[in-house]
This record gives sequence, structure tokens and C-alpha cells, in this order.
Amino acid sequence: MCSAELKLAELGLTLPVLGAPKGNYVPSLRVGELLFVSGQLPLKDGACLHTGPVGGERSIEEGQAAARQCALNALAVVKGALGSLEAVGQIVSVTGYVLGVPLFAQSPAVINGASDLLVAVLGDRGRHTRAAVSVSGLPLNATVEISVVVQVRI
Repeated sequence: MCSAELKLAELGLTLPVLGAPKGNYVPSLRVGELLFVSGQLPLKDGACLHTGPVGGERSIEEGQAAARQCALNALAVVKGALGSLEAVGQIVSVTGYVLGVPLFAQSPAVINGASDLLVAVLGDRGRHTRAAVSVSGLPLNATVEISVVVQVRI
């Protein structure tokens, strides 16, 4: 077991088994040394765990939990694509979308849930650039969606 997977175990987390995409896209695409991970929702066992807008039905903390689940799902896609999380050279970028009430301005605090998990699991390899945007709608009424770009160790 690699060090990142050991860290997941220490945190009491396991990578989920992800289902097939529900649309005309692939879960990830490698271009050279970059792996692009499609948007991940806070799904577990096929169900969306977190729905509704932050700042309304959902608190910042609930939004952070949704973002953590999205990051966990993204790591599962990365492992599936690369065979091991040890193949991650660096998380380059995270783009986070937060379903928020009108004028919601705390998207960065919500997406910290994903960023904090990536750093906790991967250490400095988990530090990344980021955008955190509030939106008026996401698939399945999900609270958060993130996409990730990973540099692959060659």
C-alpha cells in the first residue's frame, strides 16, 4: 500500500468504487504528463450525499464535507487511471463549483474541504492552484462539484 493510501487509512477513509459516467465523457484523460479529472460530485454508492445550496439549506461545514467527498472521488479516479496514488507528482489545479444562494461569497471556504483533504493525503504534492466559484445550479442539485488536474510522475 502506498503512503497516500496509508494516510487515507489513518484518516479513516477509503477510496470509493466509482460507477460509469452518466454522459458522453470520460472520467479522466491523460495528455502528456497531465491527467485531467472530470467534474466529481459528492457521490457515494451511486447516491448524491449532499444536495442544496450553501448559505440556504446547507452550512459552510456541510459544503466542506461535500467538497471532501468530491476530492475523495477525484482521488479514486486518479488511482484508477494511474494504478497508484504514488504516480501523482503534483495536484496542479482544482476548480470548485459551489451551489450557493444568490450573492454567496464564501465559495473559497467551502472548497477548502477538498483542498485540505488533498494536502492531508498527499502532503506537499497535494498543494495546488485553485478557483472557487458560486453557481446557481449543479447536476443532481449537488452542493459541490470539483475538477482536478494532476501532474503524473514520469
